[in-house]
Amino acid sequence: MAVTLADIKKLRDITGAGMMDVKKALEEANGDFEAAKDILRKRGQAIAAKRSDREASEGCVLAKAADGFGCIVAVKCETDFVAKNADFVGMVKLILDAAFDNRPADLEALKNLKIANFTVAEIVTERSGVTGEKMELSDYVWIKGAVVDAYNHLGNKLSSLVAADDANADHETVHGMNMQVASMSPVALDADHVAQEVKDRELSIAMDKTKQDEINKAVENELRKAGINPAHADSDDHIASNTTKGWLTEEQAQLARDIRAKVPAQAEANLNMKKIEMIAQGRLQKFLKESTLMEQQYILSDSKELVKDVLKQKNVHITDFRRITLNQE
Repeated sequence: MAVTLADIKKLRDITGAGMMDVKKALEEANGDFEAAKDILRKRGQAIAAKRSDREASEGCVLAKAADGFGCIVAVKCETDFVAKNADFVGMVKLILDAAFDNRPADLEALKNLKIANFTVAEIVTERSGVTGEKMELSDYVWIKGAVVDAYNHLGNKLSSLVAADDANADHETVHGMNMQVASMSPVALDADHVAQEVKDRELSIAMDKTKQDEINKAVENELRKAGINPAHADSDDHIASNTTKGWLTEEQAQLARDIRAKVPAQAEANLNMKKIEMIAQGRLQKFLKESTLMEQQYILSDSKELVKDVLKQKNVHITDFRRITLNQE
């Protein structure tokens, strides 16, 4: 059976596969659309299986919002070349539109959502077969609100959403807050919205860092008492190299090694835990101030106003936000 250009275009529109791949599948299936789709699916699955151990660190992230709903979709691939390909970006837009229209509850539901008889997961697999690269639908998030603003950063590697609770909220302010979320990557609206496990983790990190700082101070103090510059003896390698340079005598070098070997354990045994906890709590509060939206300095303010103060002035109440990025941060 002869394969027409119209048939090829129709199947290509359905599957998103390349023109030549569609033509070959239709010819192999003697023009049978369902059989051709199965051929493309199996071909994509085979390639995806072969590439399953590869790292997919590039990709495309897109957001869309209207009528009080917004969502973000991210699909990963292996190379920036494929990530910028119009067909790949078009596939992500297709998935984004389907997510926006159907509002699946989570990532797994989106993967199982059907677009023209194909699930989203199958569409991604088939595109993997076309390009020969590993691909994965890695992220899907959504929010609701009286007003929802979507932001897509140039390059399709970062998108964010912000919701406000008043349909009459100043849209420019809401969009400005979205730019804040995109730029400053807050972990939550305010301290009350930070998950307890995050607070516990940050406090634990702060405790460990504070303990180590106190131990390091004790070592430095002992080195100074011995007439040794701590900067010349902050590691065994530096002690050796600074001895070679003549900045430390052999006696000083040995003394520095002895101090570095003995003082840390002594200092740890004598730590003032009340002081440690107080300093660690201060570090946690600093983290919460820098990492929550309301306490951050507003990036679009020349006078370094806090986000919460700008929102109060504009009478805008931000209720939620989401942010997805493929960039290294």
